[in-house]
Amino acid sequence: MSAPSPVECKQQPGVIVPVVDLKRCEGKGDCLEVCPENVFEIRRIDEADYRGLGWGHRMKLRVHGMKVAYTPNSQACRSCGLCVTACPERAIKLARTA
Repeated sequence: MSAPSPVECKQQPGVIVPVVDLKRCEGKGDCLEVCPENVFEIRRIDEADYRGLGWGHRMKLRVHGMKVAYTPNSQACRSCGLCVTACPERAIKLARTA
């Protein structure tokens, strides 16, 4: 799968950002591989985020190595949607910024 060119992307950077549902994310990294704007990183879940999850979701994270996707460069997103379609857990949605 090739990354779209900037002409194919739907928005200017920062209008739409990816939102990761940490209850669904298993940190497999498909989003990281397909994102042409380097929006994502896969790393150990932050302690505060981990504590905010219910018992069942915390156990699921332990099984999957405590890794999740974060979006430190979310303002670079151009809304191509590749991350949404690539995520096997359907843990990513695109949302308009406020």
